[in-house]
Amino acid sequence: MIEKIILIENADPVIFYGANNSNIHTIKDLFPKIKIVARGNAIKAIGEESEIADFEEVITKLEAYCAKYNILKEEIIIDFIKGNKPEKTEENNLIIYGNNGKPIIARTANQIKLVKDYNKNDLLFAIGPAGSGKTYTAIALAVRALKNKEIRKIILSRPAVEAGEKLGFLPGDMKEKIDPYLQPLYDALQDMIPSLKLKEFLENGTIQIAPLAFMRGRTLNDAFIILDEAQNTTTQQIKMFLTRMGMNSKIIVTGDVTQIDLPPSQRSGLIDALEVLRDTKGIAKIEFDIKDIVRHQLVQQIVEAYDARDKRRREKKVAEERMKQEAEQTEAEEK
Repeated sequence: MIEKIILIENADPVIFYGANNSNIHTIKDLFPKIKIVARGNAIKAIGEESEIADFEEVITKLEAYCAKYNILKEEIIIDFIKGNKPEKTEENNLIIYGNNGKPIIARTANQIKLVKDYNKNDLLFAIGPAGSGKTYTAIALAVRALKNKEIRKIILSRPAVEAGEKLGFLPGDMKEKIDPYLQPLYDALQDMIPSLKLKEFLENGTIQIAPLAFMRGRTLNDAFIILDEAQNTTTQQIKMFLTRMGMNSKIIVTGDVTQIDLPPSQRSGLIDALEVLRDTKGIAKIEFDIKDIVRHQLVQQIVEAYDARDKRRREKKVAEERMKQEAEQTEAEEK
């Protein structure tokens, strides 16, 4: 008889063990000659050496499956123990599997382009309207890179600018004050990482969510950095942010230049950066449009309505300026 401790390091133990340890009970039933005790992220097995070796091989395969798909069910365990390999059918343009095995997929042409350009560039600008999946796709790429151990940490940031409202004093500590601004980033992460694992990542700094002001002075090595709502940065802020990039790091900057919440007197740092860096090699720009909107169908109609209104206003302004110039020219000629 030997004793073997097997650590569950890559998969979430809560998912691996199942609700009320249902998966562990299934494994115990299928390995009746082995005494199995699961606690924390460690499984202790006591039995004959040959049986322990088979048991460890099965657990290793189950952990790899659970880590990849974020799901583990009784039928999957039975298949592995029988020697089958129950692989899911890979979806086209799959990025990762989210919670409960939900496939996170690049669904539109520009989302697919963002995924492809990510493989070729270290800095990407993803620009487009609300609901086009810019931030969600970027966070999915970041989570995939973390799972594949391509980077050691994910850093998500956005400027703390209120969208037309003055919220005044916010109660609580620093985290509680800034969380309302960063909630969209939490929402995406909660779709892709099990809650306990996400909590662990946030507590140990593997995933860091911070307002843009906290980026000054840092050098970010081995990191995947996302700047969301970049249209609300100033020119000084975005320059400061972009120069944080360290070795083996990737940056994706997302924003919508039609939704700038800065005072009219301030120029958007995103617009400025796109102009300054347009000819710089190693930087990709992906322009999302109305066709990429993947929220409720009304969102696309709302964006189209506002775009049409803005177009009419621009045309009216151009026409008024032309009439004014013609009037001034006529007046000058008459003199």
